[in-house]
Amino acid sequence: MITLRQANENDAAAIVAFMHKLGEFQNMSAAITVTEENMKNLLRENAGEAVLAFDGTAPVAFAYFCQHSSAFIGHKCLYIDAFFVEEAYRKHGIGKQIMKHMANICKERNYARMEWGCLDWNTNAWNFYTNLGSVPFDILTIHRLSGEKLQELQNRQE
Repeated sequence: MITLRQANENDAAAIVAFMHKLGEFQNMSAAITVTEENMKNLLRENAGEAVLAFDGTAPVAFAYFCQHSSAFIGHKCLYIDAFFVEEAYRKHGIGKQIMKHMANICKERNYARMEWGCLDWNTNAWNFYTNLGSVPFDILTIHRLSGEKLQELQNRQE
């Protein structure tokens, strides 16, 4: 039987392990730099949250998410930053359980919507999400400043 529970800082190692599996699956392993200590801090400081799915005592899936807000609609929203289900457990309803759990968090907290990114090539995920009723928002590209480029902007003299 699959059970879900909200993660706490003691689950940081399991979340980091899932992040490495997600990075490998997405061919983005080098982008995964999170450490157990980083994750503990995020969870402890309520900067982000995670839900874990268990088969008995073994974690088999997770989602990491956080609150954000939209000036366009004037409401708080839930942003899913990472979502992974072990391959052997896919197509067994666990992903739907996790998504429903997060939808209920939206209801409890009066969030207006859930948002997430999905790699263009991941057709299984696209099909999963659209079967839930999601609509792709593909009229923009996300831009990111980090590392040296972020520091350059911080230090720029005008």
